[in-house]
Amino acid sequence: MLKTLKRTAGKLAIATTLGLGLTTAASAVELTMYYPVAVGGPLTNIVDGMIDDFEKANPDIKVNAIYAGNYNDARIKALAALKSGKPAQTSVMFSIDTYELIEQGAIVAFDDVVETKEEKAWLKSFYPALMENGETQGKTWGIPFQRSTIVMYYNKDAFRAAGLDPETPPATWDDLISTGKKLTKDGQWGAMIPSTGYPYWMFGALSMQNNQVLMNSDGNETYFDAPATVEALEFWKDLGTKHGIMPAGTIEWGTLRQNFLEGKTAMMWHSTGNLSAVKKNAKFDFGVAMLPAQKRRGTPTGGGNFYIFEKTSPEERKATIKLIRFLTEPTRTAEWSMKTGYLGTRPDAYATADMKKYVSDFPPAAVARDQLEFATAELSTYQNGRVRKLLDDAIQAALIGSKTPEEALGSAQKQADRLLKRYR
Repeated sequence: MLKTLKRTAGKLAIATTLGLGLTTAASAVELTMYYPVAVGGPLTNIVDGMIDDFEKANPDIKVNAIYAGNYNDARIKALAALKSGKPAQTSVMFSIDTYELIEQGAIVAFDDVVETKEEKAWLKSFYPALMENGETQGKTWGIPFQRSTIVMYYNKDAFRAAGLDPETPPATWDDLISTGKKLTKDGQWGAMIPSTGYPYWMFGALSMQNNQVLMNSDGNETYFDAPATVEALEFWKDLGTKHGIMPAGTIEWGTLRQNFLEGKTAMMWHSTGNLSAVKKNAKFDFGVAMLPAQKRRGTPTGGGNFYIFEKTSPEERKATIKLIRFLTEPTRTAEWSMKTGYLGTRPDAYATADMKKYVSDFPPAAVARDQLEFATAELSTYQNGRVRKLLDDAIQAALIGSKTPEEALGSAQKQADRLLKRYR
């Protein structure tokens, strides 16, 4: 309440100082923005600080930034608000929600909102790999914000103790197995790949490394039962059951970072969004590397995009564009990346003086960016929630041994075909 009163008082003072009277403050555009946090940490404080900066620079716009839980929670709350008659104007939601949001008529394309030459140029300022999940039907529906790739964190001290070169992390699947075996000992696994939370995301990396995408670019076809997809899942399972470098069965997304920090695993695959937390809390020397290759290197992009909801007035849309542009300017994109570990979503963010120095002093900050060269779009289709669950369930069934990888993925593909048939 006190913070709200201070913000209101500040706006009144600014309006008076500018000789605009009280009507400017009274008629301020008010925006509601939902956002998620998927990797934990004090990200809400960072968002609040950026919103405060925006309101100081734009006293005629008030922003209610609401932390909504994880990505699924954010989507549910934002869509519930839409149906309640009191919709948010914008939200950060999964970059893979695009098709479902379009189908529901929930969002508007940015191309239909931007007006100026500068605004249109802004739409083209982001890394192309990060735009794949937000572009379809010849339009841009999502703007990258808290975006990531999967990277491999590894304990350099554990490498040294095992007689391994700490500057040479595994570059291939075979390397991962051989290195993992040398690192596995009582109380320490060689590697862990999380298989709860977002198993389809991790699997997108493995399948791409085997040179196989999981879906087409129109969002109406999946390739879950392709031979290379099945091989990738067999490899994942074998890491635990055959090679013994990670626990057999499932590995929890939410506790994996702590397992790594406590030395329970020498390597982990996780979001680059964990980078700042690992940097702050690791009591050992650690490294960050690109994911290993089989037929090629590969990782899906991940994370959240900004969307603009369809039920917004022209004034709200203009204010929302101003807000999103502010939060994605090069200096703030660099600030966000340095404070969180998420990618700088645009090349010019890495050209800022602060980011140049940060990457020079802390080279792991450049790994996720450099890996964009090998990145592919994250799994995204129509009926995405249902299709994604089919794949998640298939992955977990294979990992716990209730089905073979071929059986699990074959069943998932048949069900996905039924769901997507009407979109072809």
